[in-house]
Amino acid sequence: MPAMALPCSTGGPDEGVRDSRPFCVAGAASPHQGPAPGAGSRLHGRAARLLARLEGRSSLKNLEPYLFAEEGSPVHGDVIEFHGPEGTGKTEMLYHLIARCIIPKSGGGLEVEVMFIDTDYHFDMLRLVTVLEHRLAQKTEEMIKQCLGRLFLVNCSSSTQLLLTLYSLENVFCTHPSLCLLILDSVSAFYWIDRSNGGESLNLQEMNLKKCANFLEKLVQEHHLALFATTQTLMQKSTNSAENFFPLKLQHETDTDYRPYLCKSWQQMVTHRIFFSKQCNSGNSKGFTVISCHLKRNHVVKRSFSVAECVVK
Repeated sequence: MPAMALPCSTGGPDEGVRDSRPFCVAGAASPHQGPAPGAGSRLHGRAARLLARLEGRSSLKNLEPYLFAEEGSPVHGDVIEFHGPEGTGKTEMLYHLIARCIIPKSGGGLEVEVMFIDTDYHFDMLRLVTVLEHRLAQKTEEMIKQCLGRLFLVNCSSSTQLLLTLYSLENVFCTHPSLCLLILDSVSAFYWIDRSNGGESLNLQEMNLKKCANFLEKLVQEHHLALFATTQTLMQKSTNSAENFFPLKLQHETDTDYRPYLCKSWQQMVTHRIFFSKQCNSGNSKGFTVISCHLKRNHVVKRSFSVAECVVK
């Protein structure tokens, strides 16, 4: 069964409940009836309102300039992949981005809604609350609740459940015009399970992920979203010099141990790839390096960050 997308709240069971009724076309004729009087105009009106909601989605251009190459900040339709070994700060950076989104504009945030799909079961709500408390000038319980009310959290335990969940979420995006950011942590969670279940057939191994990637692309494009997804380093870079995965400029500037292993449907939809690694020459065990690559414009930016008790800096 698909997982339910519920807004987060620190209050009782009735707090923060959203209207997630399916989006439907008013005035649509039934199979046994002719068109209702005025159905065409009502259909046109509903389509116009839907278009207005999509056009009204807030820009994420100022989400985190530090992370992205020059003129490469995420816009609606972008797919950003965080890639790196476990323990290199990918999920921690996601807390940073979520907090930036759900904090109100008066507090320096973007005041938009976020959908977080957790397939690794690594999401730590207490960690996010700690980050929020550090960033908010008004650290009241009510303000924390308001911020968390802008976060939808979904857990998925298999690629099949992920696919069904994605199908079920389309109505949520239709009815929440301030829902601008979709996060999937991680898209590689079921790689080995699917590979085992698919036997010797590559098509069967990749079948669910291909369907997920295709539908994610549909959601991102049709609903004007930005997608952030994490992938773990499961494969070492090939020694075959002919096996190039970047334009020449990016190969020279990234110098990362990267080898793609997910299906081509996913690889082709990624617009930004950000590589995470630990700083080996740093005495700080929580120091990390990111290399941000805008794949369409061949822009590369290398940055460092550290994880403090309450914030990424």
